[in-house]
Amino acid sequence: MNKKQKTRAIIIFICLFVVILAGTILTGTAGHGAGEDISVAMKDAVLHETYKVSLFGLIDVNPGLISAFIVTGVFLIFCIIVRIFVIPKFKTIPGKFQLLLETAVGLFSNMAKANSPHSYSFLGAYIFVAGAYICVSTLFELFGIQVMTTLGTPISLPAPLSDINGAVCLGVLSYLVIFIGGVVKNKFKGVGKALKEFSLPISMSFRLFGALLSGALVTDLIYHASVTSYGIPVIVGVLFTILHALIQAYVLTTIASTYFGEVTEPSVKKPKKTKKASA
Repeated sequence: MNKKQKTRAIIIFICLFVVILAGTILTGTAGHGAGEDISVAMKDAVLHETYKVSLFGLIDVNPGLISAFIVTGVFLIFCIIVRIFVIPKFKTIPGKFQLLLETAVGLFSNMAKANSPHSYSFLGAYIFVAGAYICVSTLFELFGIQVMTTLGTPISLPAPLSDINGAVCLGVLSYLVIFIGGVVKNKFKGVGKALKEFSLPISMSFRLFGALLSGALVTDLIYHASVTSYGIPVIVGVLFTILHALIQAYVLTTIASTYFGEVTEPSVKKPKKTKKASA
């Protein structure tokens, strides 16, 4: 970087700092959380009891359910389009999208082989879908899609997995995949191995929920403080969201593939003891 580029970078940094400082001074105490108690906002982020959304005018539901419907629908439509129109046109020399897709599939396939070498075909497909869903659904909150609540106030749709119901569903589904894999491969012994880890669905569910919720609560705390309510939440929110999307996808897929490998591992039969010949 030459002297001219350094000077330009310093000027840009100073301008950004001045804009953030001016915004902070001008907003004063009239920040995002001036009309709402921070405890109410954080409680609603966990329980979703205050701000609900009407589903087709029939029932009031948590905003996280609307997020889950949108993410799942977009995800399914995208997969159908790729399968019908893109994959048949794949070439020996891959393009950018083909290379990206093959790299992602290969990453999860290799993870499945490493953690469950004796049974990995279905496991690779499942952890690929689970990891992709966690990433997409976590990054979904960055779009800031606005909906109207039943109270007539607009809110941004949260990440589906920041709702305890969504996190529990994914954790229980992962455990069922592990359980069924153990039954298929080892019959009753597989059942015993899977039931031995009875706390696994709770662990996976709360790990997902806690990690995603912590990012939302930290952002809320920063956003409700008048001094830091301008500019800083954008940086913090984006960083937390991206990190959680990558880390939680890696954590859940690693845990699921590791336990799947344990319950599907073939049981080693002990050799029968031979009677000693009498002298």
